[in-house]
Amino acid sequence: MIDDLHDRRLARSATGLLAEFNRAEVLTAADVHVALRTGVLTGVTDDHVLLAAALTVRAVRLGAVCLDLATAAGTVLESLDEPVELPWPEVGAWVAAVANSGLVEQEVLRLEGTVAYLDRYWREERQVCADLLARLDRPRPDVDDAWLAAALDRVFAGAGDFTEQRAAVESAVRGTTTVLTGGPGTGKTTTVARLLAVVAEQHETSTGRPPRIAMAAPTAKAAARLQESVGREAATLGAADQARIASLEASTLHRLLGWTPNPTRFRHDRGNRLPHDVVVVDETSMVSLTQMARLLEAVRPDARLVLVGDPDQLASIEAGAVLADVVEGLRDHPAHPVAVLTTVHRFADVGGIARLAQALRRGDADAVVDALTTDDDSVRLVDPTDEAEVDAVVDDVVGRAAAMHEAAMAGDAVAALDALDGHRLLCAHREGRFGVRGWNLRVERGLADALGTSHHGDWYVGRPVLVTANNQTLEVWNGDVGVTLRRPDGRLEVALASVGGPRRMATTRLPDTETMHATTVHKAQGSQARVVTVVMPPDESALLTRELFYTAVTRAETQVRVLGTPASVRAAVERRAVRASGLADRLRTGG
Repeated sequence: MIDDLHDRRLARSATGLLAEFNRAEVLTAADVHVALRTGVLTGVTDDHVLLAAALTVRAVRLGAVCLDLATAAGTVLESLDEPVELPWPEVGAWVAAVANSGLVEQEVLRLEGTVAYLDRYWREERQVCADLLARLDRPRPDVDDAWLAAALDRVFAGAGDFTEQRAAVESAVRGTTTVLTGGPGTGKTTTVARLLAVVAEQHETSTGRPPRIAMAAPTAKAAARLQESVGREAATLGAADQARIASLEASTLHRLLGWTPNPTRFRHDRGNRLPHDVVVVDETSMVSLTQMARLLEAVRPDARLVLVGDPDQLASIEAGAVLADVVEGLRDHPAHPVAVLTTVHRFADVGGIARLAQALRRGDADAVVDALTTDDDSVRLVDPTDEAEVDAVVDDVVGRAAAMHEAAMAGDAVAALDALDGHRLLCAHREGRFGVRGWNLRVERGLADALGTSHHGDWYVGRPVLVTANNQTLEVWNGDVGVTLRRPDGRLEVALASVGGPRRMATTRLPDTETMHATTVHKAQGSQARVVTVVMPPDESALLTRELFYTAVTRAETQVRVLGTPASVRAAVERRAVRASGLADRLRTGG
């Protein structure tokens, strides 16, 4: 509760319910101001209606697409770190007031039953549903069964059980829209590479020319991983299939669609479609509702679309949980567009990570704790109250930072970026003892002590950075990562990880950045590191969810260290990150 009337978090113009919910820290000042402004523009003064508008704005800010007024009191309470008593309106009267208000009449808010939407997200949700269903209603391509069987035998030749992957490729060849899902190590990119090889052959046979293929992901790091993985899988195929896909390049989704100054629009849209015959989007769990709407309107209706990802991961930072909604809504569709991979093929030598990930997906708290506390070097639970154990983790993290500093001092971009990929320290919070800022300072102080130096200013040799803003001119995007190097002339530059190898850029040219000795789990999506250290927040934290924990541990390739207690682990497994959305129901019911 905010008691100081001069606190900047308070909206001073707020009165009544808005002021009360603002003081209780349910609504931010921004939520209140948006509601008040829309009230002025539409002539609405009813306290209950303005509260509904502010809470709907809040819901979008927290990642939901809509707000169910009938259950708002319960969902809001679940999202708070501490319970608070508030004067919630009676639901029936509240819904009626909103339905009869100028906000609904002038389409600022959309009301479906008891569910309120901001107009933009209502339109985008309906558009995504309509575009997906329209794609599934298109005539399916004619496929020669004998040719397809031979092609599948060819690309899946060799040892191993590829039953699921083979079925997924066959389904994709027989349709124009595929949603390929699975957890880490289940062979999603293995499937994508072989899918592209078969589809390319099919296209060449039917049209006499190779298909135009686009591969994209939400971040540059994820795009680089996609390109590397497909290239690596292509090398295992025959010469003809290698020729079809080995040289494919991946880009960010922003770059594929074409950046414009309008953050919600792109150069390619319904009036200027992408030229590609096949479009593959990896890490689709990170794609927001707005981005999916823009993607679907840009892809040609007759082009193949392949959406790849893990619906159990955290959803986009922006509004929507599109991949999970699409998987749920289309699971029983007659076109069978959803292919689910369940068999783990990776982690052969680090079974603890696979067991931990599978237990998290099932929501089995006992199995998760067991996986973390058994004698397996690939997975460890570190007691945060044991100073010796915590100091050992800190020393290890500082040692890795020192190795990165050494490579950066030598100007070795490849070695510095490899050191960065060697470890990720992931937090749920940005602030506080368990947050990114505190851990970044802790590592920097330890590094200064180890090197006998001190850091002055924001930039220093060996500083790992995360880009937090887009720059179209430089082709630098939010989510790009790099390491600060010393040039031969003594000046500093940043080596950014990119699809084609490190890109060097003066620190003064970069858009906004932040230090990433530690980073949030959300910002680590789409990337991997050999070792991952997860800092669990307090048990009562609203950010402590199964999806966050699962996303964090599945960033690791060889080892996971969880800095937390069995109680915090159980709290994470038992709390789900639920985002209000109507997309799954729309897809299930046909709109």
